[in-house]
Amino acid sequence: MKSRIAELRKAGRITQEELADAVGVTRQTIISLENGRYNASLLLAHKLARYFGMCIEDIFLFDEEDAL
Repeated sequence: MKSRIAELRKAGRITQEELADAVGVTRQTIISLENGRYNASLLLAHKLARYFGMCIEDIFLFDEEDAL
């Protein structure tokens, strides 16, 4: 699953560490999300969406082919 986390974070001039602290995860988790190596849990996706003031669907780009 692709995400817009890096794009949104950079636009807001937020460091990976600041974002990680704000949503209660490690910087490594943010790095993994940005690189597509990790899919966020629903709880984490919700926290990220609230942090950015967006819907989950606006941050995480779901491709049905990826789910097969």
